[in-house]
Amino acid sequence: MSVFLGTHQNRLDAKGRVSIPAAFRTALRAQAPAGESLVVLRPSHLHPCIEAWPTAAFASLSQPLDRLDIFSDDHDDLAAALYADAYPMDADREGRIILPDPLKEHAGLTETVAFMGLGKIFQIWEPAAAERRRAEARTRSRQVAVPGSRPAAPRPEGTA
Repeated sequence: MSVFLGTHQNRLDAKGRVSIPAAFRTALRAQAPAGESLVVLRPSHLHPCIEAWPTAAFASLSQPLDRLDIFSDDHDDLAAALYADAYPMDADREGRIILPDPLKEHAGLTETVAFMGLGKIFQIWEPAAAERRRAEARTRSRQVAVPGSRPAAPRPEGTA
């Protein structure tokens, strides 16, 4: 399976286009179903950034919706939150996509953007905010208990 790794910076052009990093484009193309858009962009629920979902992964978000009554408020709210601000995108010949204005505003993007790989998806950030997020994630990840794993052994005094 192709995954999105690393952090890469690119500049937005005057038309609001940015080039997806080559490694990310390769991963997207490997996952794109024939005839489907390359990627779906949406605002993050948790952070001031844009989430970029391979089309098939984005389609899997509908599975929890399928378990809700289609006429319920819960279904309506979740569907609006997931789909109303989603933008399917294809890259041009140079590998560029247009970032819609509402998404640029949500992420505070101006001239330069940071593409941050998260494995199955990637995010598009304002570069300074991306650095703060990575630092925060490194700190918080030290406290994460992964289900099914053994807790880390305590380190003896005076060791790193």
